Amino acid sequence: MTVPPAAGPVEQPGGTTADRAESSGPRVGLSVTHRRYVPHSHAHYGGSLVDGAYVLGLFGDVATELAIRTDGDEGLLAGYDEVSFDAPVRAGDVLEVTAVLTRVGRRSRGVEFEARVVCRAAPERSPSAADALAEPLVAVRARGTVVVP
Repeated sequence: MTVPPAAGPVEQPGGTTADRAESSGPRVGLSVTHRRYVPHSHAHYGGSLVDGAYVLGLFGDVATELAIRTDGDEGLLAGYDEVSFDAPVRAGDVLEVTAVLTRVGRRSRGVEFEARVVCRAAPERSPSAADALAEPLVAVRARGTVVVP
């Protein structure tokens, strides 16, 4: 999934330009994707496993950008309806985290989240070895609600 292009440059105070999200308001299907390297300092369990709260924090980051793009405000991730941890996340992974707008209410937004491992460390080869995965591994999925003013 990719982030749709902005509606175009907008003049900002001080003479700079910036892109603004489409002014037509939030639309179902809009998605935001971030990629993040998981540092070894986040390994919390044996086998370099990373706790699930790390990924939930990343979901909060993509939800924030989604709210900014749809409503011009950071909004607030109010809660999760469902979370499933389907595969391990390990230190040295590169995660691709996506939020997709699935429902638009007056002040609430339904969002589906997915975190995929796209690269994985291969410490059995050497301490810094890693592989880009041929197919991303879905590690965490969730559904939640963002509220906006």
